[in-house]
Amino acid sequence: MKKAVLPVALMLCLAATSCSDKSQPSVASAPLNSDGSVATLNIRYVDMDSINANYNLAKDFQELYLRSLSKLDNAQQSKAAEIQRFGSQIEQKMRSNGYLSEESYNADVQRFNKMQQDAQQALAAMEREAQQELAQQQQQLLDSINSFIESFNATRGYDAILLRAAGLYFNPQLDITAEVVEGLNARYNRVASSK
Repeated sequence: MKKAVLPVALMLCLAATSCSDKSQPSVASAPLNSDGSVATLNIRYVDMDSINANYNLAKDFQELYLRSLSKLDNAQQSKAAEIQRFGSQIEQKMRSNGYLSEESYNADVQRFNKMQQDAQQALAAMEREAQQELAQQQQQLLDSINSFIESFNATRGYDAILLRAAGLYFNPQLDITAEVVEGLNARYNRVASSK
């Protein structure tokens, strides 16, 4: 029985070595430079949360967005107070028999309902406008960052600049976030001061 196992193992070993052709590259082989050496990638990463927290344009946009939310909240409170006052007037008038006819009561109720509808429409329009502004600001921010990264990388020659969120672990020495934020702010301040 041992004699039968040995020839089978020998045949499998020979078959495996004869099937592997040295002229074809293996799937796991690394890319090579023109001189035949193994190519290495020059990769860096940035942390988008840090950029958003420290880039002056992002801070300004955040402040504008918070102001628009505050404006929306104030408008909502104002409309709610106005509607509440009118609803209280209707209730007070009804309790004190201030309505001389059912038509006058129905007219006030219709006005109250119309006030609610108008307030909902106005607030929805304000909210849509705030969301559109936010989307435009986010696009402008991304365009600014992408434009800067392209010009920044033109002088650095990195093969790739990744977002920190794209991976689980990156060597901290590959982090160029501080350089990018510094460059972004220098460029943004220069533009802002010329206006």
